[in-house]
Amino acid sequence: MWNCPCSTDMFAKFAEDFSDINSSPSLLMLSEVASLLGVTIIGGSIPEKDADQLYNSCSVFGPNGELKAKHRKIHLFDMGKPLLGEVQFKESDNISAGEEPTVVETDFGRIGIGICHDIRFPELAMSYSARGAHLICYPGAFNMSTGAALWELEQRTRAVDNQLYVASCSPSRDSACSYLIWGHSTVVGPMGEIIATTGHQEAVLIAEIDYAAIQQTRESLPLESQKRNDIYQFVDLLREDSQKALRVGHLDQISYHG
Repeated sequence: MWNCPCSTDMFAKFAEDFSDINSSPSLLMLSEVASLLGVTIIGGSIPEKDADQLYNSCSVFGPNGELKAKHRKIHLFDMGKPLLGEVQFKESDNISAGEEPTVVETDFGRIGIGICHDIRFPELAMSYSARGAHLICYPGAFNMSTGAALWELEQRTRAVDNQLYVASCSPSRDSACSYLIWGHSTVVGPMGEIIATTGHQEAVLIAEIDYAAIQQTRESLPLESQKRNDIYQFVDLLREDSQKALRVGHLDQISYHG
């Protein structure tokens, strides 16, 4: 939520309509920068308004400035009983949940998108792996408690379980805000290794990744062939529904993963 304070009561005030890029200052800026520099941009997330609904949404722009994909956060962050020192936060009071996983084809491979709390759910990452993602990108803003305990752990777990790359981008920490952010943007490799990371202050992080390492890892540790689909299965229902609707038989090869 980089275009507004990270506070649920501010989302409606700063929400933008994504139906027309020219009416969304934030999306227009991302589009212009992507086109100017000839790069692909995964643009964090901002509040999106659609009729009477609000969403936490991430947009992906290609090197000619076109909007390639939009991901609406699927898993909303509603804290139960706050841990010691945490601020109460209930995203569902203001935000509607997205309904679709997002995998986007780019000049730099196939990228799955998740937003913040989406990273906590291994099933989403598994569905991205099944859809051939090389990298999963999670813009997110974990707080000080969940960040210290889980931010790096979740990224490394999603990467090593699915034998692919994971990248996260967090806002830097502002000590004047009521919601203190952990920071620590990170890039993780398919063996769970930390390739690059930041602290909690504003920074630019540059990292090289080699998708050949995905295949090398999977050949060294062939988890896919070792899965026991006779005992357990993970079924990608949305993908199966799409396959049935399209009646395309060759998609069956990745309809589910264990």
